[in-house]
Formats: sequence, structure tokens, C-alpha cells
Amino acid sequence: MRSVAQACRAVLTAAAPAEKIKAARAAARDWRLGRLAFAFDVAMPDRPGRPEHPELLPPNRMPKRGKGSAHGRIALIHAIAHIEFSAIDLAFDAVGRFGGQFPRGFTDDWMHVGADEAMHFALLDRRLKALGSRYGAMPAHDGLWDAAAETAQDALARLAVVPMVLEARGLDVTPAMIERFSSADDGVTRRILTRILNDEIRHVSAGTVWFESRCREMGLVPETTWQALVTRYYRGLIKPPFNDSARNAAGLSRDYYQALAVG
Repeated sequence: MRSVAQACRAVLTAAAPAEKIKAARAAARDWRLGRLAFAFDVAMPDRPGRPEHPELLPPNRMPKRGKGSAHGRIALIHAIAHIEFSAIDLAFDAVGRFGGQFPRGFTDDWMHVGADEAMHFALLDRRLKALGSRYGAMPAHDGLWDAAAETAQDALARLAVVPMVLEARGLDVTPAMIERFSSADDGVTRRILTRILNDEIRHVSAGTVWFESRCREMGLVPETTWQALVTRYYRGLIKPPFNDSARNAAGLSRDYYQALAVG
């Protein structure tokens, strides 16, 4: 029987989008059906497979997106698609790298998250094609995987930074994007983003639950521990506006992030 770690590694090493989606769906399905052994017998790669396109640029070299034009909206969909593509790897890396340190429920949660991210990417990729573009047609940056690399040796830091900072930021900014596509009479993209927003609440919740569980085991105060880890491992800013209602629904109260908020 193939191990869950082997299935996760197959997702991470797949480079072509279609191959990564296929591997992600197969891994999540096989885990759900009991076809994978709860074993962590292979290491995760230092970097995931990536297609030839999009070209990956440093964040400060990314071209500006026009806010009012159809091209600007397509560029925004492309940027979100790249985030979701990267998030597939983040979810399966969390399982393959850290799953052996947690109860099986951790693997249950992050395999489900990985399947969600694959579905989100597939929806956005299909939308780009319907609008006459494609994933890879524009440059992107690799900031999400940079965060994974920074926290590769520390499960608590990974939970603090990826779901509880980066995915939580998605809760803050997605409602405005939904409104933007509604104003442009693009109901298809609006529905996709609404689905993503609802799913991301559950993803942030999973991160918060497992973070707090590990803190309890270690006798740590979750809020101050999170603040220390974010200060150490996260290079960006914790900045408003915050979607407090969505964050609260995910169990991420202001007690975590208010002390680090800038601006």
C-alpha cells in the first residue's frame, strides 16, 4: 500500500497544472477511502514542481494590474489562480512534512484543504480560458512557497504563518474582489470567489485549531506564541482592513493579530 507521504510527494513533484490537479485529487480520494497507509517514509522536496510558465518574478518586479479594465480583471483572476496553485503544494507539504507529528485528524483536514485548493485552481483556470487567456500567460511571484521554505523545520511556525496569516489575509481582501466582479457584471467569477471565501474560512479554522492544540500540548499561550512566531518568520506586515467576522468564524480573534497590526 502506498503511504500518505508518497502520495503527497507525488503532488509536490508534479509540475504541469493538469498533473498536479490529478495527483491532488487522487491523493485526497485515496486517503478518504483508506487506500493510503498512515506512514511518513519519504521526504518532501525542497521546492515543488512548477510549469515553464508563468514566469516567476520577485514581488517588487510584478507589473501593476489595471483596476478598471477587462485586462485588469483577467490579471487579477490570474493572480488568484497562481495563489491557489501554490496553495495545493502548501497543503500537501503540510501533510507530508508534519503529519507524523500530529493525530490522523491533521492529515484528514489538510488532505481536504488540498483537494479544495485543487478545485479552486481548476475553476479559475477554466474561467481564464473562457475569457480568452490561460494560466501562465502572465508573470507571477513565489511568495507563498517562500513562506513554506521559511517554516519547513517548524510545524507550529508553519501553522502560524500559512493558514493564520496568509490564508487569513485572503479572508480580508476577497470580499472587495467579489464586489469588483459584481460591479463588472461578472457573475461567474463572483460565484467562484464566493466559494473560495467560504472554503478559506474552514482552512483558517483548521490552522487555528491545530495551532491551539499544539500550544496546549506544549504549555504555551496561543496568542503570544503566534505573535512571536509571526514576528520571527513572516516578512510582511499584518495590516488592516481586517474581515473580523470571517476571522472570528475561523476562530482567529483580534487577540492574535491586533498587537501586530500596522496602520
